Amino acid sequence: MTDAQAHRLWECAAAVPAGGHVLEIGSFRGRSAIVLARAAPEGAHVSAVDPHAGGDRGPQEIEPDRERGESDYAAFHANLARAGVAERVRHVRLSSADALDEVQGPLDLLYVDGAHRYAPARDDIARWGGRVKPGGRMLIHDAFSSIGVTLAILRVLLGPGSGWRYAGRTGSLAEYVHAPGGIRHTARHLAELPWFVRNVFVKVLIVLRLRKGSWPY
Repeated sequence: MTDAQAHRLWECAAAVPAGGHVLEIGSFRGRSAIVLARAAPEGAHVSAVDPHAGGDRGPQEIEPDRERGESDYAAFHANLARAGVAERVRHVRLSSADALDEVQGPLDLLYVDGAHRYAPARDDIARWGGRVKPGGRMLIHDAFSSIGVTLAILRVLLGPGSGWRYAGRTGSLAEYVHAPGGIRHTARHLAELPWFVRNVFVKVLIVLRLRKGSWPY
């Protein structure tokens, strides 16, 4: 998550009403949870869903790994404590699919940065997105960058009847409003495809060691 993306996340969390509910899927070591907890108004609930199983950490770290997971879990809680927000964040140590019954009620803001493979990303967007209140917001990381996440977005959110309106992106952090989007919503998605193709091409070059630089976020 870049600084500019953290700023956009902050602005969306700050706009949540008092007593509202902010939820993130995919906490890793806590940076986004800290941003959300610091920005959300007093009285808002902040939930962080992450099994910390050591898997789905990147293209080369898909399979679960207990040692990695425990290291991430310890770092997550240490970072929240260091930032002074440990009491504000409820950590649900479950997969996003298993946490659906554990977290109750509608959401005002949803931040999706879980598994980037198509099927789990699709399910996170569809199932958890369905919990967002009308007028609420959903932010999706690695949009138009990760192949799995982008295919999930196009499958669930592309059509004008999806019930969502695309509000733009900061790098690969896409923002959606739970409101009818119409034809313009679809057109704006299609306009992102050249940037998506460019990002995939850059990743291929990096993997093949034909280009140096950071992963496109």
